[in-house]
Amino acid sequence: MDFKKLKDFIEVAREAGACHLEMQDGEKKYVVSFPTASSQMVAAAPMMTSFMSPQNAAGSAVAAKNDGLIEVTSPFVGTFYSTPSPDSPVYVKKGDKVKKGQTLCIVEAMKIMNEIESDSSGEIVDICVENESYVEFGQVLYRIKP
Repeated sequence: MDFKKLKDFIEVAREAGACHLEMQDGEKKYVVSFPTASSQMVAAAPMMTSFMSPQNAAGSAVAAKNDGLIEVTSPFVGTFYSTPSPDSPVYVKKGDKVKKGQTLCIVEAMKIMNEIESDSSGEIVDICVENESYVEFGQVLYRIKP
C-alpha cells in the first residue's frame, strides 16, 4: 500500500465526517477510528490484524478525566465481554478493588479476544456497558476511583 494513497484516503474520510474506516490491501487490513464527541482519545493509527494483542490493547485503554476518576476506554471497535467464558463469573463488578494490570474485561475485535487491563489501582465506581454489547473505539467501559 502506498502511504500517500492511504493518507489521502484517511483525510477524505475525516473530512466527510466518518467515525470509522476499514481498508484492506492484500493481507494487510487497516482500521482507523476518529474520536467522537464522547471520546477522550486521539485517532488510532492504521494497524495490521496480527498487530492487535492484549499487551497493545492495555496500553491505549485508559484516559484520565477531570473529576479525578480514571476512564477505561475501548481501544477497538468490537464486542464487550465481562466474563472470560459464558459460564464464568464476571471479571469485576461495581465496588470491587482492582490492581494495576488486573484484567477487567475482554473486547473481541476481528475474532481476536483482547484482554483489557487496568492501568491503575482503585475501585470500580461505574460499569458503563453491558455484557455482549457492541462498543466503539474510545467508548468508556469503566470508571475507576484511584
